[in-house]
Formats: sequence, structure tokens, C-alpha cells
Amino acid sequence: MTAARPDVPHVLLSGIVGSTAYGLAREGSDIDRLGVYAVPTVQLHGLEKLIQSHVFTDPDRTLHEAAKWCRLALSGNPTVMELVWLPGELYEVRTALGDELIGIRSAFLSAKKVRDSYLGYATQQFRRLEARGDGSFSADTRKRTAKHARHLKRLCHQGLELYTTGRLTIRVDDPESYHDFGDRVAADSGAARPLLAEYEAAFDENRSTLPDQPDEGAVEAWLRRVRAHFYRPPA
Repeated sequence: MTAARPDVPHVLLSGIVGSTAYGLAREGSDIDRLGVYAVPTVQLHGLEKLIQSHVFTDPDRTLHEAAKWCRLALSGNPTVMELVWLPGELYEVRTALGDELIGIRSAFLSAKKVRDSYLGYATQQFRRLEARGDGSFSADTRKRTAKHARHLKRLCHQGLELYTTGRLTIRVDDPESYHDFGDRVAADSGAARPLLAEYEAAFDENRSTLPDQPDEGAVEAWLRRVRAHFYRPPA
């Protein structure tokens, strides 16, 4: 396992996310890492303003403090959610408390939050694509547009799977179809509209297996175990 950065102790769970995890990476793609860590519990009791997230580049790595990660996950945030659904080989730091977090991953889910977040993020991507016009822009912009289009398709597919089955498959089945879709949208942003409409209809037509509300009690219990584990009385 890769050691945690020395300036961010108590990493509970960390792994490779993004295009590498999705199976969409190509030569030159960045490798993104995401993780959750715990501050020493005594620091929560003082005047010190705590940093809730650490973002590093070269290599790209984002770490969220446990409470912040939980709040983001409870809101349905797709980016943080994927951390607890990764294939086992993509985890680089995995502790007992990290395993417990994976074990309660379904507790973070609710039908409305999943629909609003995944479909909402996909719609945001579409608005960005629309704003770029007819494809008559630089090669670098076309590349970014294709990337955003791939994310739109992935968010729609993964969000509907999570909404209808309660499970999230990180690696996509047919990576080339995502790249082809990105290329089409880079040439004509309007090519994304039918796919977004198709998934909006699918969310409307399918009943969710998810509860109306997440299980905040299970999440709270895990977070309290984290705080108890990292509590050391001041000298």
C-alpha cells in the first residue's frame, strides 16, 4: 500500500478514482486519488479552525476530513460516493475504520438525493457543453468538451444504476462508446441532448429501490467510533 502523506495523518481510506477507475483513461491521463482522514478528536474541542479538505497536485490527491466526507456523501455527491464503491485493487490505504465505512455505504443513499445529484451534475455538464457552441473552437477546448461529455454519460448511467438497484459499478462496460460519444459532442454539443432526455425519462419511469431518507443514525455511529478511536486526553 502507498503510505499516507506525512502532512495528513490518520488517513482511513484512500484510492484511485476518476478516469482510471472508470476504465476511461488513455495515455497521458491524470491519475486522481481521493481519501478520507480523521483529525485528532481533541482538536475539535478548541479554538483552532480546522482544515476540512486537503487538495494536492502532482500527483492529484484530495482528502476530506471524516465529518465533511460524510456530509458530502449524505448529500449524494457523486465524486465522494465513488470512494466506497471502488474495486478492491484500487484502494491504496484501507484501515479497519475505512472498511467499516465501506460496510455502511448504503446508509448514505436516498432516492431523491441520488436522482438530484447525479442527474443534476449531468445537467450541469450539459449546460457547459451548450455554452461552448458548435464545436468551432480550439483543439484543447474540444478535448475538454469531449471529457465533459464522457462524464455526462457516465453520471447518467451510474446514477440510474444506483437509483434503481442500490449498487454502483465504477468501471464502465464499454469505454469506447464513451469516447465515441465525447467525440460526437465535441463536434456538436447538441448531440448530448437526446442522451440527457433519455435518462431524465428513465428516472421518471423507474421506481427506486432506495429509501426516502438516508440512515443518518448508522453514519453518526460510525463517525462517533472514529472520534472515540482518535481521542487522546490532553496531558
